[in-house]
Amino acid sequence: MGSDFGTDLIESLNQAVAHAKGQVKVAQVHMVHVPDVRTLRERLKMSQQTFASTYRIPLATLKGWEQGRRQPDATAVAYLSVIEKMPRETRAALAA
Repeated sequence: MGSDFGTDLIESLNQAVAHAKGQVKVAQVHMVHVPDVRTLRERLKMSQQTFASTYRIPLATLKGWEQGRRQPDATAVAYLSVIEKMPRETRAALAA
C-alpha cells in the first residue's frame, strides 16, 4: 500500500509540474454542487429567521448567501448539502 501511494504521489506531482509549465492541456476538473440557499429555505417553508435559528446559521450570513454578496465556504456547502438531503434529521440532531 505504501509503495502505491508513493508512486501515485510522484505521478501527481509530475502532472502538477507539467501543468504549471503549460505542457499538459488536459486537467481534472471537480465540480462542487452548491445548494441554492433561498430555494432550499423556501422549499422547507421557513422564513430566514426560522431557517437561521433552526440550523444555527447566523442570520446575516444567510442573508449574504441569499443576496449573492457572499458564497458559502466548503464547510458550509457540505452542511447545506446535508440540510438539503436530510432536513428533518439535521433539525433533530441539532435539537438533541
